[in-house]
Amino acid sequence: MTIRENDFNRIDLNLLVVLVVLFRERSVSLAAEKLHLGQPAVSGALARLREMFDDPLFVRSAREMTPTPRAQALIESLLPLMESLQTTLFQSPAFDPATANHTFTLGMADWIEMWLMPDLLAQLRRIAPGLRINVVATDPFADTARLEKDDLDLALSVAKERPAWLHHQTLTTMEFRAVWHPNQLALTSPLTLDEYIRPEHLLVTYRSATTSQLDEKLAQVGLQRSVRYTSPHFSSLPFILHTTPAITTVPAGLAASWLNYYDLRVSVLPLELPAFDVSLLWHRRREKDPALQWLIGVICEQVKASEKDKKGKLKPAPL
Repeated sequence: MTIRENDFNRIDLNLLVVLVVLFRERSVSLAAEKLHLGQPAVSGALARLREMFDDPLFVRSAREMTPTPRAQALIESLLPLMESLQTTLFQSPAFDPATANHTFTLGMADWIEMWLMPDLLAQLRRIAPGLRINVVATDPFADTARLEKDDLDLALSVAKERPAWLHHQTLTTMEFRAVWHPNQLALTSPLTLDEYIRPEHLLVTYRSATTSQLDEKLAQVGLQRSVRYTSPHFSSLPFILHTTPAITTVPAGLAASWLNYYDLRVSVLPLELPAFDVSLLWHRRREKDPALQWLIGVICEQVKASEKDKKGKLKPAPL
């Protein structure tokens, strides 16, 4: 059925509410009381309803106003619609993770996926088995634009840009770590500055740059490292380190994960480099989305629990 806008020009939703209450109370005075209106206002509304539907709708009997067949038919059709409209307009949408069948599209760099998703996905499988996670490869320079275009539900990002429409929540603050393979470089932790800059380096860069903030810091003290290899991906670096006498500098959370899987060695940096925030970013139009807000809460709790667990198990590492 095609909706014809002109058909609704003479419809006042308030009149339909009066009709429903009159049908229920069978009295103008009682209906006025329930609606917090004066009796003349309800009588006037009834007059307009009679004109609208070309039917008396209610006729007086000994004790009450009796609905006509037309009024009866209207109520049978309108009441479910009015209840549905009331639910749609005034009841907050609910999200039940245990029964939800929903897909979230998350944007993140590969290192964030390696750091976060193993534990998070395991948690989601336990508490929300019907959810699907679609990860889209992105980078700090693209996150904001992709959120604005609604390509992503949520970005996990180190982006510092904060346009007015962007909501963000800091997940954690990380430092950087130097990483190498002990079969390729006979180094011990913590590295000295000379030990750090002497080997060749592997650099992750998103915009084809061959230097980074770290190189600027080295230049300030008159030093320089040799960058042998650049890539937009962190995921290949552990395998390259197995075959190459080189050092790479990566986020601390990723370095901790690599220790468990790749038999690498890790050191704090021998120079000061500012820590950075890993944040959740989402568009303000999704601020009241119960599904997304639930996921944000789960991610925050997962990161908090993971960091607490790692602190509890902290011991001298095989650095």
